[in-house]
Amino acid sequence: MIDVRDVTLRLGGKALLEDVSLACAAGSLTVLVGPNGAGKSTLLSVIAGDMAPDTGAVALAGRPLGQTRVRDLAQVRSVFPQGSEIRFGYPVEEVVAMGRAFRDLPPHADRAAIDTAMARSEIAHMAYRNAQTLSGGEQARTTFARVVVQETEVVLLDEPTAALDLRHQERVLASASEMARAGATVLAVLHDLNLASAYADRIVLMSGGRIVGEGAPWDVLTAERISTVYRQPVCVIRHPERGCPVVLTTSKEDACV
Repeated sequence: MIDVRDVTLRLGGKALLEDVSLACAAGSLTVLVGPNGAGKSTLLSVIAGDMAPDTGAVALAGRPLGQTRVRDLAQVRSVFPQGSEIRFGYPVEEVVAMGRAFRDLPPHADRAAIDTAMARSEIAHMAYRNAQTLSGGEQARTTFARVVVQETEVVLLDEPTAALDLRHQERVLASASEMARAGATVLAVLHDLNLASAYADRIVLMSGGRIVGEGAPWDVLTAERISTVYRQPVCVIRHPERGCPVVLTTSKEDACV
């Protein structure tokens, strides 16, 4: 569903992405991780069609991005942008409803989709509030609900948990996982390695505009690899309930045994 082939993007003489290839299958949740400046958000922007690579190609659901109109893209992919600040004073419910605006979906299904998305994001009680009066986390949940109601095959999330408290971080990623289980192809950028480990089917580790590791959480999130890429000593242990890797920072390389 997401097919990135040999993508390179340069800006001001600097390579933001260098020969990146990535394939994400339907029914999967893939998480991009890596230090600041690794190229995660840039890659997501290229996949969304917001930035054009200098070389290489991207296709979504078999459609080459360079040959797809913006309205047609809205039928295929939804995007949670980094920051997710809402800059217009519409009621929350109307902001969520915008996710249906350019989709060729039956109008009679709009009401149920909007109500379900707001309930999932726990913003139903704020339906008639001016969206600009919301906190950063409430705006992020509103933006996520807008993504949910778009009901696309490809879902692109750029740091969807950055402004959220502990409960809503879990709920948003659980919802992203549910969308993947229902058949969507979900690709998210996260900074929290432990959230990525808990929910991702596959993790893609980036550094310096390149992919330096990809695979299942236990295969990618090794203490040696993370310590090298992030330049910070860590240890990796097993979560007592989820069984996934848990990354802990430490001042000594051998602090966790």
